[in-house]
This record gives sequence, structure tokens and C-alpha cells, in this order.
Amino acid sequence: MNRRVVIDTDPGLDDAVAILFALACGRFDVLGLTTVAGNIGLERTSANAGGLLAVMERGDIPVVSGAATAMLRDNIDAIVVHGADGLRGITLPPPLAPVQTDAVAWLAETLLAAPSGSIDILALGPLTNIGHLVSAFPEAAGRIGQLIVMGGAIAEPGNSGPASEFNFAADPEAVALVLRSDIRTTIVPLDVTRRLRADRAYIEALRGSKAGDLVADILTAYLVDGKQSRPLHDPCVMLLALAPELFEIEVLRLSVNLGDDPDAGALTRTDTGSPVAVAMRVDAERALALLASGFR
Repeated sequence: MNRRVVIDTDPGLDDAVAILFALACGRFDVLGLTTVAGNIGLERTSANAGGLLAVMERGDIPVVSGAATAMLRDNIDAIVVHGADGLRGITLPPPLAPVQTDAVAWLAETLLAAPSGSIDILALGPLTNIGHLVSAFPEAAGRIGQLIVMGGAIAEPGNSGPASEFNFAADPEAVALVLRSDIRTTIVPLDVTRRLRADRAYIEALRGSKAGDLVADILTAYLVDGKQSRPLHDPCVMLLALAPELFEIEVLRLSVNLGDDPDAGALTRTDTGSPVAVAMRVDAERALALLASGFR
């Protein structure tokens, strides 16, 4: 059976690749896209999510907008990487259906209506929506099958502060709430995501299908030096959901930096930290092959 999932997201170039893979590969039953401010503001992340569904002719999947701001902090963004539109000028069609509102209430209703443990959440952006779910609807949050999160850095340098990763730096309080909860959570940090990059030959080989053509355009816009892409952060979440055997998982006790310094959101190993499953290594060659197979 296909995995029943909700994708919580802030598209974003690499988010777009991850979403298109989930829609095209035939191995996920995507119940909805919940959106959050992150790489760019909420209005644009929601429009991009709807546009991706329109490309794939999936007007049956709702887009539900969520948190426009972090729980307790001013927003940060990644416009320098993704552009003001989140997709560096790649044009998507308009959404096929209006964007719904109140992602947290929608998540709670969806989880409570389904058998406990039957829905997974694939979190590609800041954890603000999930943090609010834990706080406002703990019973519903407890029914999540598993939560797979792109975020954090363990031994790798950060990409927001010296040791902090962008998604976790965007809302450290939400991260702390989620990691302290009873949700079965696996995080995919920079230690893994930086191992997956696409070169031009890989990108061009994706062409030949509707999703593959768009992903090739997206990854071309995501190239750093014209030769190799930035890390494929968010697709790693989908790949871990489908093929956990490609990853080495360790359980680490982690605490979240809740200060106001440049490393807000950074993770540290402490004896009193929350035990969290963390993907620490990946078979990058096989992971890239699995990703490409989803667009054929």
C-alpha cells in the first residue's frame, strides 16, 4: 500500500523537487500540502504549492496555509537562495483550487479521523505548524505515524549560523516542542543532505516526463557554479520514507539552542537532551538513483 502522508512545506526549489517526486513516483498517497513561511513568505509558499499540484493535475489534493510567523520570533528567509518567488523565475500555473486556511486545525481533524499511526508527516520547512499542533492538539499529534523532518546539523557546520541549520533556526521553539513530544520523529540533518547533489548530466537525464522536465528546470536553477546543484535537502525526506535502508540512523540525545545568538536553533548532544532518531549517513549513489527513478 502507498504511504499516506501530509507534506508540510515552504516551497522553495528543493521543496518543489521533493513534492514532485512524491506526486510522480506512485508510492505516496498525498492527503494534503500544509504550508508555512520559511524560504519565503506564506502567501508565496502556498501559491507555489498549489502551482505544483496544478502541473501534476492534482486538484484533488488540498493546499492548507498555516503559520505566517514563527512561534516567538521574527521570521528569517532564504530569498538569496530561492529568489523572491521561491523558484528563481520558474513560472507555475495558477492553483486549481483555492488555498484553504488553518493548517493546524486541518491537520488535527485529518489525524483524528484516521486510524492512529496511519498518516505520516513529511516536514520540509520550519516546524511551526507541527509545534502548534503539539501545543493545541496533543491527542491529534500523538496519532502521527512518523514525522520525518529535514533540519538541523550535528557534525556539519550550519547554513544559518555557525552551527545552526535554516529550518531549525527559523523556529527553535517549535523544534524544541516537537523533539520533547512523544511523536516518533526522525530528522535528516545537513550531515546527510549535503551528500546529495545533482550534476548537469544527472539533471538532463531526468527529462522526458512532465514532472521530470519541470524538475530538470528547477535543478538547473539550483546549480551553484553551472556544474553542480546545491544540496538536495528536502528530497532526502521522501527518500528516507521510502528506503530507510539507504540511511544509517543513530539515536542521539539532543537539546535545542533557544537563545538569541547567531546559533539559535542549533542542536547539541547533551545527557539531558531528548532522544531523537537522526540520519547520519546515506548511500548517496543509490539515493540519487531512487530519486531519478521517480520521474521516469
